[in-house]
Formats: sequence, structure tokens, C-alpha cells
Amino acid sequence: MASSDLKSAALLDQMKTHFSTDAGKALVKKIGLVYQINLAPKKMGFNEEIYVVDLKKGEVTKGPYEGGKPDAIFSFTDEDFYKIATGKMNPQIAFMRGKMKVKGSLSAAQKFTPDIFPKPSKM
Repeated sequence: MASSDLKSAALLDQMKTHFSTDAGKALVKKIGLVYQINLAPKKMGFNEEIYVVDLKKGEVTKGPYEGGKPDAIFSFTDEDFYKIATGKMNPQIAFMRGKMKVKGSLSAAQKFTPDIFPKPSKM
């Protein structure tokens, strides 16, 4: 992936490796959805970097999803996404506090939980 100043970018990079492990392959089989993640350095909607977490193919790519519409689109600031991905912030609470915006299928969005990320010990 192209270089980025966002600390979440490194985390997304590690997801690529995670998807090639047995645990990662099991997640892909279990979830089978495509998520687009819009990460903003400071404020949502400004200077966002877009990533696609494809849990149909087990891929993480930079740039908008090109295979139709993703199942759910999330918008976060870099800091908030990092907290959710590392289990320091509950996704439901983040949503209620406006720290996360969701477009698309809410049932698909609810499957996007911290356990799809590699555990911090592997990072």
C-alpha cells in the first residue's frame, strides 16, 4: 500500500498479513462482506484516506471500492479508528457519540467488530 501518515494505515497493513493466517481465513469465510473505511487525519470528511477491507477475498487495499457498492462504509478520525481496532473503544459507543459514521447495511456494519483485527501482540 502507498505510504501514509495515519497510524491506522499500519494497522490496516497488518490486516493483510492477518488474512493469510488460518484465523484470518476463518474470518473471511465467516463474514464475507466488503467494508470501505474513510480515515481522516483530524476531522471526518476532510483529507480522508480511503481503504477497502474485503472480507470476501481477504484483501485490504487503498482507494475506493471498485466492485460495485461496499456492504458498509465507515468514517472515522485516525485516532478513533485506532482505538476501536485495538479494543480501547467500543464501536457501539463510538457510533452513539458521533465518533463513527456508517452508511449502508447496519447488519453488515455490526459484524465489523474489533475481533476482525489482528491482536495487539502481533502488531
